[in-house]
Amino acid sequence: MKLRFSYLGSGSRGNAALIESGDTCVMLDCGFSAKETERRVRRLGRRPSDISALVITHEHGDHVAGAVRFARRHDIDLWMTPGTRAAVRDAHLARLRLVNCHETFSIGDIQVEPTPVPHDAREPCQYVFGNGDHRLGILTDTGHVSKHMLQVYQGCDALALETNHSPAMLAAGAYPAHLKERVGCNYGHLSNEQAAAMLGNLDCSRLGHIVGVHLSEKNNKPELARAALAGALGCAPDDVHIADQAEGLEWLDVG
Repeated sequence: MKLRFSYLGSGSRGNAALIESGDTCVMLDCGFSAKETERRVRRLGRRPSDISALVITHEHGDHVAGAVRFARRHDIDLWMTPGTRAAVRDAHLARLRLVNCHETFSIGDIQVEPTPVPHDAREPCQYVFGNGDHRLGILTDTGHVSKHMLQVYQGCDALALETNHSPAMLAAGAYPAHLKERVGCNYGHLSNEQAAAMLGNLDCSRLGHIVGVHLSEKNNKPELARAALAGALGCAPDDVHIADQAEGLEWLDVG
C-alpha cells in the first residue's frame, strides 16, 4: 500500500503537512488560518472533507493557529497530548482525541508513533507515520536529539527534518539576544549542523527522501540546509528537498 506526504507550508509563519495511505489522509499541524488551510489543501489536489484526522505537535501558533476552527468546520477529530490541550485556547470546542506520547496509535490505514521532544512547550511530541510497509519520520521543533528520539527515527524510508537555522546567521542576525538564546538553546530548534549530525547517527539505508523543513526565513538559506543534509548523506544537494513557507512541498511517494 502506498504511503505519501506533502506540505502545505513550513516555516515560522505556519506549518502543516498531509500524510496519506489507502483511504486515510492525516494532517499534521494547522498553523495557517482555516481559510488559508483550505486553499492550500485544494492546491495539493485534496479537499478538506478528504482529511481523516488532524494531529498536533504542540501549541505554538505556527502549528495550531487554525486547528480548532478547521477541525470544527470539517468535523475532524483533533489529536494532541493532554499538555497541549491545556495550552490551546478553545481546544475543548473541537472533538478531541488524546495522545499518549509513549504509545503508538492508529488512524485508519496509518499507524502513528509519537515521541516526546525537548522544546519550550507544555507537552510537545513529534511523529513517525507508517502503513506496515513504509515509515515516514517528521521531526521539527526540538532543541536537541535524545537517544530515545534516535531509536524512534531509525530506518525510515523518508524523513522530514528540521533545519531551522545557521548558527552563524543567527549569531550575526537582527534577533534580540533573548530570542537568539531561545532559538539556539537545548529547548529551541535544530540547526543545519544538528540535523546533519542526527543523520550521521541514523540507519539511512532505506532512506529514499530527505526534506529540510521549518527553515527560518531570517536565519537560514535553502542552499545551506541542502548542503548540510547532503553532506551527511553523501548525496548531491539537488537530491535534498526543501519545504518552504509559501509553496510547501508537492506530494512525494515513500518507499
